[in-house]
This record gives sequence, structure tokens and C-alpha cells, in this order.
Amino acid sequence: MAQEIERKFLVIGEFKSSAFAQSRIVQGYISSARGRTVRVRIRDDKGYLTIKGASNTSGTSRYEWEKELPLSEAEELMRLCEPGIIDKTRYLVRSGKHVFEVDEFYGENEGLIVAEVELASEDEAFVKPDFIGEEVTGDIRYYNSQLMKKPYKTW
Repeated sequence: MAQEIERKFLVIGEFKSSAFAQSRIVQGYISSARGRTVRVRIRDDKGYLTIKGASNTSGTSRYEWEKELPLSEAEELMRLCEPGIIDKTRYLVRSGKHVFEVDEFYGENEGLIVAEVELASEDEAFVKPDFIGEEVTGDIRYYNSQLMKKPYKTW
């Protein structure tokens, strides 16, 4: 079973000049039920289908399975998604031996910028870049599957 361990933070400073890569992501959810999400993602010119399980108590760890799909299949699956699409640019920023994924949201979630770092264990140490603000790991309001239902602009 593939376990995803990550921590999530709000972004409070400039990060784009430190990014070594970026990509546009559009995603929707076939199922956004808590504890069993099924996501369709188009990242640049590739498609992905991802299934995620329930988070542990801290919100740091959960099961994740992902499969790359042909773009045409991902586009077809997007038609099956629940209302509400997530649109964002993902920037990759190195910090120490880790890479932070910084998501700048558009549309109904414009104004929200969140950074995540994947870890090998829940207690793994990492270097926080200067642009990292408040930790929001485990706060379901910041889960993409919730942002499509209750966008940031409505808070």
C-alpha cells in the first residue's frame, strides 16, 4: 500500500524566483467523499487518476494510488466529475533535501497559495523556506476536494 506523508503550509512570501519548475493543473473529483476521494487531473499534457484514502488523526499520512492516463482519457473522465474544478499552477522549490510543491490557485480559490512537502516519515526533519507561514496540515478546508465544494473566496 502506497502511503503519502506530507505537511501543508500557507505561503506568506515570494517563492516564484526560487522555483525550478512549474506546471498548470486542472483537476476534478469523481468522488469527493471524505476518506475515499477519486481525482482526475490534467497536468500540462498528461492525465492522472488518483485514489486517496482517509487521513490519519494528524492529517499527515494517508493511502494514495495514482496512475498516469492518456490525455484523451483524462479529458473524458473530467466530464464525470462533481461540480467544481480546481485550477492552479504548481511551482517546485527546493529547500535542503526536499522539494516543496507550491500551489497558486485561480478562479473561486484565487488568493490562496499553499505549499506541501512530502516526507519519508511523519517526524522527518526538513528546512522551511522563508516563504512558509502557518501550518494547515489536517485542516480539511485546505484539501483540494473541499476547496471545490467550498472555495476559498467564500470563507
